[in-house]
Amino acid sequence: MSDLNTAPTIDEYLRNRLMPAEGAIPHLPGIEMFGNSIPVGTVGGDLFEYINFQQRYDIDARIERALRLSQEFLEPLPPGAPVRNAIDDHVQWLRTTSGFRPEMEAEYRFARSSDEVRVAQGLPDLRSTAGVLLVDAQGHGIISAKIASTVHDTFHALMLNELDQYGKTTPELFENLNLRLAQSVTARNALGATSREIATMLYGEVDPLGHFRFVNFGHPPPLVFSAEYRKFMTIDETHMVRFLALGLEIPADHPDRKKYYSLAFRQHGFTSSDIAQITLMSPGDMLVLHTDGVYDGSDEPARDQLEAVLRDHYRHSARDICNAVLDHSVRQDEVLRANGEADGIDDKTVFIIKRT
Repeated sequence: MSDLNTAPTIDEYLRNRLMPAEGAIPHLPGIEMFGNSIPVGTVGGDLFEYINFQQRYDIDARIERALRLSQEFLEPLPPGAPVRNAIDDHVQWLRTTSGFRPEMEAEYRFARSSDEVRVAQGLPDLRSTAGVLLVDAQGHGIISAKIASTVHDTFHALMLNELDQYGKTTPELFENLNLRLAQSVTARNALGATSREIATMLYGEVDPLGHFRFVNFGHPPPLVFSAEYRKFMTIDETHMVRFLALGLEIPADHPDRKKYYSLAFRQHGFTSSDIAQITLMSPGDMLVLHTDGVYDGSDEPARDQLEAVLRDHYRHSARDICNAVLDHSVRQDEVLRANGEADGIDDKTVFIIKRT
C-alpha cells in the first residue's frame, strides 16, 4: 500500500501535468527546440508540450492496421457471419433502405477502403514532424491550471481520433476543441456569466525544412528572429488568421450554435485555409513562441528589449536562448513590483524553435 503522506498536493499534481518530460523533446534533422515555463505561484495557467509523434504513437502499427482495414472493408460479410466492423453494420442498414441496389454496397466499401489507404499514406509523414502546444488559461493558480489541463486532455483525446480517421491533424480537431471550451446556455443559466473558462491556444507543427504550420486562438503570434539580420522580421499578418480565445466564437453554420453563448459567430467553420505558415529560411533563424506573461505583442519597447536578448544569445542552443528570455522576463517582474504594478505579473512560457 502506498504511503499517503508522499502523495503530491493538488498544486504539485497540476504543475507536473502541465510540464512535459525533457525526454519527450522531438529530434528532427536541422531543427532544435526547447521550452520552459515559470508560474507566478506554485502552479499556473500556462501549458506547453512537445508533440513527439514517434514517441507517443506506434506509427508502424497504425500503418499496418490501416492497410489491414483497407482490405477487410472490401470483403463482403459471409452469410450468417457476425458483424466485424462499422462498415458491415452500415451495409446491413443500407440493405433495409427502399432505394438499395446491390452495387451500392461495393461502392461504399471501396470508398471506406480508400479512406484507410489515405490514412496509411499520411502516417509516415509524422516521423519527420514535431508538434508544439501552448495554452494560456486566464488568470493564474489552481483554477487556471485546471482549465489548461482540460485543454490538454481534450486535445490528446481528439488527436487519437484524428490519427485513426485521417493519419494527421485536421481542422476538425481545433473546431471540436474550440466547442469544448464554449459555454453552454444551460451552464450559463446555472452558474452565471462569471464562470466562463477562457484560454488562448497556439498549436503548430514543424518539419526538417523549417516549415511551421500553426493555428492560433487568441494567442500572441510567433516572433521570427533572423540570424542574418539579428532582429525580428516583419511578418505579413494578412494571412495569419487569429481567432478569438477558445470557446468565445462559434461558427454560424454549426448545428449546435444555439446551444452555446458566443461573442460573435464566425461565418464558417475552421478550414485548412485558416492554417498559417512561417518558414525558417536560414541556419540560426528561430521562432519564439510565448505567452503574454513574456510579451503580449503590443508593447514596442518590450519587443525591443526581447530582441536585444536574442541578439546577445542567438548563437547559443535553443535551451540557453529559452532560459535567457525567461531570465529577462523575471527581471522585468522586479520593475513591475518597484512601480507598484505587481498585479501585472503573469505566468511565463517560452518555446524556441531554431533551424540549425
